Amino acid sequence: MNQKKKICDGCDTEQYIWKNNLGSRYCLVCWNRIKFNNNPPEVKKQKLNPKSKKQAILDIAYSKLRKRFLEEHPMCQAHLPGCQGGATDVHHKSQRGKNYLVVSSWISICRSCHNWIHFVDPRSARELGLLE
Repeated sequence: MNQKKKICDGCDTEQYIWKNNLGSRYCLVCWNRIKFNNNPPEVKKQKLNPKSKKQAILDIAYSKLRKRFLEEHPMCQAHLPGCQGGATDVHHKSQRGKNYLVVSSWISICRSCHNWIHFVDPRSARELGLLE
């Protein structure tokens, strides 16, 4: 079906008519301007749960274990270049997945040493037994 261009009552230009409203003809742009009154419609964002219920339960248990572990081990156990002395992080020597709550795979370390292990020199950290 061939559609003919007609004069839009909103912009007075020859356009394809999108909406015929109460005897007035509007192109798509003008109709959206009238419909939304120069304000685009609000897009409703669906809220997603950041983690599963199972992970949330594990995180609560981890927080309690972590707090107790750092109280028992207040000093950095890594003593790497740039060490700050006081422990602020729990480092998992093994991957966190299945060892997330396994305290025997943890060491208490400072943020500087933690950065060194993961970002500065992971190869040396592996040789030192800080990463498995």
